Amino acid sequence: MKNPRSVRSVERLCHTVGLLLVLSGLAHLVVFAVDGGPWYGPVSWRKPVTFGLSFGVTLIAITWVTSYLRVGARLRTVLLVVFAADCVVEVGGITVQAWRRVPSHLNMETPFDTAVSMTLAVGGGVLVALLTVFAVASFRHRPTGPAGMPLAVRSGFAVLLVALASGAAMIARGVVLTRTGHQEAAYHSTAPLKPLHGVSLHAVLVLPLLAWLLSRTSWSERTRWRIVATAVGCYGAAVAGAGVWAALTY
Repeated sequence: MKNPRSVRSVERLCHTVGLLLVLSGLAHLVVFAVDGGPWYGPVSWRKPVTFGLSFGVTLIAITWVTSYLRVGARLRTVLLVVFAADCVVEVGGITVQAWRRVPSHLNMETPFDTAVSMTLAVGGGVLVALLTVFAVASFRHRPTGPAGMPLAVRSGFAVLLVALASGAAMIARGVVLTRTGHQEAAYHSTAPLKPLHGVSLHAVLVLPLLAWLLSRTSWSERTRWRIVATAVGCYGAAVAGAGVWAALTY
């Protein structure tokens, strides 16, 4: 049975944590403007900026979107709390390493660097598991919401699985190269998959947000559903394009 007060408390917690992560990303954008340095590469202020913004927005999005899923309140609460904690660990590890001026991922130079790198890798695995559970739930039972929302939620999670798979592939390839003594190659091995990962990561926010905005119009349900379906098709084409680029350059 649902406990509305408990659910709202967890949602507020996740929204607050997400906002703080976004603010962290924006703060490091200011640091970059002041300190300078390269924007790209394994050691740059880009990583705490992009990861802070991305994880913050994703946490807020997942908290909102999962409210349309037909999943038990207790399970959703536990998954969201773990997800929020994992987002903090991921952004925290990346940020610490940025301030230390060393790579955060695939860095096995010292015991501390190895611990951070492995923690980030394990945290990535936890993210995959949590989000996969939500994705499966969206397909097991039709999500609730206005016209187009069920399609938007299911499509968003389906595309998100592509982002998770590409992220796992980047980590796996990088670890193999690192373990075989090709450290520099490991840092550059993720480049081909980054566009695919980035494009597919935020469909779970963009598509449901479109459905929600359309629900505020006076258009018929059929028209709103068609617009969402068209957006899903366009997003799918963008992901496919990024996938072709990754295949050609991988």
